[in-house]
Amino acid sequence: MTFTTLVSATELRALQAAGTPLMVFDCSFDLMKPESGAQQYAASHIPGALHADLDTDLSAKHGVPGAHGEVVVAQEDGVPASGGRHPLPSRERFAAWLSGIGFSNDMQAVVYDRNGANYCGRLWWMLKWMGHDAVAVLDGGLQGWQAEGGEVTDREEPARFQSNFVMGEPLVLLVTTDTVVRQLGQPDQNLIDARAGARYRGEVEPLDPIAGHIPGALNRPFAENLGPDGKFKPAAQLRAEFETLLEGRDPATVVHQCGSGVSAVPNLLAMRIAGLGTAALYAGSWSEWSNTPGLPTRQGAQP
Repeated sequence: MTFTTLVSATELRALQAAGTPLMVFDCSFDLMKPESGAQQYAASHIPGALHADLDTDLSAKHGVPGAHGEVVVAQEDGVPASGGRHPLPSRERFAAWLSGIGFSNDMQAVVYDRNGANYCGRLWWMLKWMGHDAVAVLDGGLQGWQAEGGEVTDREEPARFQSNFVMGEPLVLLVTTDTVVRQLGQPDQNLIDARAGARYRGEVEPLDPIAGHIPGALNRPFAENLGPDGKFKPAAQLRAEFETLLEGRDPATVVHQCGSGVSAVPNLLAMRIAGLGTAALYAGSWSEWSNTPGLPTRQGAQP
């Protein structure tokens, strides 16, 4: 059986017991303390899991502020596939990384973190972007795994043999700033901003130079997809909540965004779980938008 959205702790244990070709990724990270992800992984992770770091593995180098507030990307990584604070690497570079860690096309990927799928969702989306559908988020993350009796270890994992991962056609849609600008205010584009309400309204902005949101964007903080147990809400509940938010708008027109294209993915995944299709991602998100001269911004609760 192939898992493409969520996998439970029980299902992961069954995959391990059956000897299914499998790679588990720990995507622990913290935007405010980037080094802490590797530290958390070293302290405790699912046995056999590899660490995938948002800054060094899943981005074309971490976007850093330039002298005038703009986001600068290290050029030695080649041309990134998006802008913003966490620009996507090129598909070629990411395929090389997958091959280097021994990931192959016949493997089931399982991704998890400690933050409600905020960071592991990035890897889930990127593997779909590479044409690899067999990737699922561990529902409940590491906490859920442990709550159901799953073992953890602080053991250093051995290096894997190099593989030859072959990328296929993308299974997800990536849009650029130019596309968002061109469609702004049009009925065939509906933005959903996954940031916390205070950031969306422009009351606080801890990461980017301008506070607020893209005009017309609806707000659904990504944490609203989870229940009290840290697992995704039932599909029917997610569907009802997104349909209420969209107020009759076509789910196929949705473009998800956030601060840097990371926490937008749990909303995208939740819509897929709800049977509302796989919407587009604006990976540059607010960090690219707010650093692009001349683009409109809005503060307050109004979309």
